Amino acid sequence: MRIKKPLAVLFSAAALAVGLGTTAAPAASADGGTSLLEQSRELGGGCWYSGSHWWCNNRSGAPVYGYKDLARFYPDSSRIVGYMYSNPSWFECRYDGANPDEYVGGPHPYRWEWTEADNGEYGWMKDTAISSETNTLPVCW
Repeated sequence: MRIKKPLAVLFSAAALAVGLGTTAAPAASADGGTSLLEQSRELGGGCWYSGSHWWCNNRSGAPVYGYKDLARFYPDSSRIVGYMYSNPSWFECRYDGANPDEYVGGPHPYRWEWTEADNGEYGWMKDTAISSETNTLPVCW
């Protein structure tokens, strides 16, 4: 009879430990709230600003395209300069074109985002390669 009570205590403690181990506390920012990064990831929301860059969730392996002129103003959809394997990735700004060769499809059919490919080359990524809503990015010009 002396074994039943210690076993019951042991099983109760084990059940409590398992229950506590599977309950995850929500991550918080320094001020006690949920960070913008966590909110965006949880809600599948827009891009967020952190550490001097705008960050967006994107498709790993997406191509980054070159630009047509020395001022880098317009994407060149015929020339891939690198790929983006990181996710999330940072973006500087967005550009909404109108030329037929700037068409990308999706909810923003002519939108491109300026970034740096993983090989260090700067260029444009198609909006359709980004899963975050890009309306939060500043307009390039």
